[in-house]
Formats: sequence, C-alpha cells, structure tokens
Amino acid sequence: MTQHLSIGTSTLAYDLVGEGPLVVLAHGMGDTRRSYRFLVPGLVAAGYRVANVDIRGCGESSVEWDGYSRTDIAGDLVALIRHLGGPAVVVGQSISGGAATIAAATAPELVVGVVELAPFTRKQPMLDVSGLLRSPSYRKGFTRLAQVLATGSLPAWTRYLDLAVPTKPADWDAELARTVATMSEAGRMKVLQKMCQTSPADAGAQLANVRCQVLVVEGSADPDWTDPRAEGERILADLPEGLGELAVIEGAGHYPHTETPDEVLTLTLPFLARTLTRG
Repeated sequence: MTQHLSIGTSTLAYDLVGEGPLVVLAHGMGDTRRSYRFLVPGLVAAGYRVANVDIRGCGESSVEWDGYSRTDIAGDLVALIRHLGGPAVVVGQSISGGAATIAAATAPELVVGVVELAPFTRKQPMLDVSGLLRSPSYRKGFTRLAQVLATGSLPAWTRYLDLAVPTKPADWDAELARTVATMSEAGRMKVLQKMCQTSPADAGAQLANVRCQVLVVEGSADPDWTDPRAEGERILADLPEGLGELAVIEGAGHYPHTETPDEVLTLTLPFLARTLTRG
C-alpha cells in the first residue's frame, strides 16, 4: 500500500514492507520505485524493513519541488528515515547514489551504511572526447541523454534505456510501457531534464565526510562511463581510507538491481549484516 510523507508543500510516495532493521531504496532519474521490484522480496525475506521510495518528482511523488539536486534528494531521504525511525542503510542508484552519500555525510546518526548502484557521485567532465571516440556504447548513451536534455524526447529516453539495460528482465516490455506511461504524465519529463542538468559535484564534495561503510556496485557494460570500474575506484579513493569496497558485475549495465538482482542481493545482504544492528 502506497504511503505518503509531506515535505513542505510536496509529498513523497513510498512502500513500507517487512520487519527488522531499516533499508531505504532510492531509484535513479526517470524511474520509479518499481525499479527495485526484484530486490524487495529478498530483503524482506532476510529480515529487513524496506522503505522503497519514489524520489521527488518521480512515480507517485508530487511534481512541484524547488529543486532536484542530489542534496535535495538527500534531504528527503533523511526526512523519511527520521519519520520511519532509523538508523538505516540507504541503497541509491545513479543520481540517488550521490544523494545517499550526502545523506550519510550530513546525518551520520541516521545513515549507517550506503550501497551505491552505478552511482553518479563525483563531478564528471563536461565532455569526454576520448571516450566518445573509443567507446561506441558511451557515444550512443551520451547522444541519447543529450537529446533528452535538449528536447525532452521520450523516444530518446527509451532508446537510452534500451542501451543501459543490456540484459533485459523477463517483464521488460511491460515495464517499459509502464515507464512510457509515467513519463508521459504532466511535468515528469521536465523533472528528468532538470535532474540531467544537476551536477554530482555536491556529492563528490561530501565523500571525505562520510563515516560509514560504503559498497559501490558497477556494471561492466554501463554505457555512462568508458570504464565503470575506474569510476568506482575513483569514488573509493575520495572516501576516507578503509570505508569503501567495490564490486563490478560482469555484463550488467546501468541498472544492475534490475538486470542482475540475484548478484546485487548476494553483495548487499552481507553488507547489511555488517552495518545494521538487529534489536
């Protein structure tokens, strides 16, 4: 059953299932909490209370917000954890990976661990010219996202998703249709464009301030980077020594929790056992 949390004049939609220590799931831009549909049952079965949230402007959350930066999203996640009763581990994908970093750095009493899936957590070069020349998948992904940013093209977004999810789940056609329907709602594409315009620099600036354990999961076939492993290693290098660990899932793209949920769960459950204390 969908629940709602009021933040100012806007609302966040989320599901809350299971019992035990709290895990908060936050998806990427242009997506909804459905992104974690394969992960939630395994987390609940393992004894966790799972809050799966539609981040601001997405899914069933309201559209009108003052901003869509990672800092803004982090504030929402902290508010949700405080509302539900933390502490929590935050699992964030893409833009929400950076938001999870900020939440951990600014609210260490509430966020005791972070799992970042294909995260945008560091300031990126405006244009990786060498990457465009040597990596066809990076070039295609960059071009399609540039079309989304410039024109708000829904077909360009679906073409990006086709590239970013190289291993399609069994329900891909139905979920893609659901995505198209959601992104066709008034204001949703504008939110995506605004998120595309935000910089991960605010998250990168907080990496040195994180005090909890961080698990970074990259897909080796993620088209958003020419070298996903190297991006993950750079995130770890900016964290305090000893706090970060990196896993790369071979063949996965930008949505490893959708493409390879069993592998993500296998990585996540031991991390949760180390970071969340059972009452």
